[in-house]
Amino acid sequence: MADTKETQPFLPEEDDAPPCLPSPEVPPSEISILLVDDDRMILDALKEFLGREGYRVDVADSGEKALEKLAEHPADLVLTDIVLPGMDGLDLTARAQRDHGADVMVMTAYAAEYRYEQVVDQGASDFIEKPFRFEELRLRIRRVLKERRLRAAYEKALVECRRLAVTDGLTGLFNSRHFYRVLDGELHRARRYNHPLSLILFDIDDFKGFNDQHGHVEGDAVLSAFARATEGCLRKMDTAFRYGGEEFTVILPRANGLDAVRVGERIRKAIRDQVFTPDSVEVRLAVSVGAAEHLPGETPKSFVRRADQAMYQAKAAGGDRVTLAPGEPPDPEGEPLEVE
Repeated sequence: MADTKETQPFLPEEDDAPPCLPSPEVPPSEISILLVDDDRMILDALKEFLGREGYRVDVADSGEKALEKLAEHPADLVLTDIVLPGMDGLDLTARAQRDHGADVMVMTAYAAEYRYEQVVDQGASDFIEKPFRFEELRLRIRRVLKERRLRAAYEKALVECRRLAVTDGLTGLFNSRHFYRVLDGELHRARRYNHPLSLILFDIDDFKGFNDQHGHVEGDAVLSAFARATEGCLRKMDTAFRYGGEEFTVILPRANGLDAVRVGERIRKAIRDQVFTPDSVEVRLAVSVGAAEHLPGETPKSFVRRADQAMYQAKAAGGDRVTLAPGEPPDPEGEPLEVE
């Protein structure tokens, strides 16, 4: 099977996200501010003031030049006048926020002609009226930057929470909850493009005996090592999950049943080659692998059940082998194909 790049499994919706903690304050020397005004005296005065505050400052005398600078060197904050030659400050605000992710503070000497809601609706974070005191500007800039920092921290925490929600904490593989979401998506894709889809399920043979003899700490080390070995046997488009306890499963897009058997064999041999030394004693473990190819019209539940039945067939036959489910829906009298 070719090692082809595929879209990674989707993550769950952004729900039930806990609030994030405030991030540490960033020193001004790490913050860049772009000043935009066609009045040279105002630009020079603001640049001198913000430079003394420790910020990295750049200037532009039009909206068009500001966008060129943002494309070359992204800024954390754009401080712009509304009335500019060519593109006005409101259009610049919308584009700087949308295309370059900058926060924007708008300033104007014509406050009576512009409403706060109008400015904020274009994406501005604040609106300050000229003339203003530098102390007021200092405080407003700090507030905008603090909100930007908190927003970035929240978004980072949200991504991490979403990752944790679908990840098994011990092995780092996706968990069983996420397995069914990914399987539904892959089944839809397989039906849409008429591609095969296969599944393997495997279980560590006599893992209870290992745990009883050597303890759960050593057992956890085995599970983590098996997870890494499994990932090393897969293509980029394949996805591994800890299904529960000592059971693992792998979804194999664009793979038929015999492809799944080959992958199962790679995993079985890789795991058989693992040597563990609990209590200074060399131990090798084995797995029983069940493989199944999705059948037309088959439900996800039936698909998983056939792979599960094949796995137990392998275990009942002595373990340390791969068993392919029959190419028909589960039949109590059907004999799976074994690959030893």
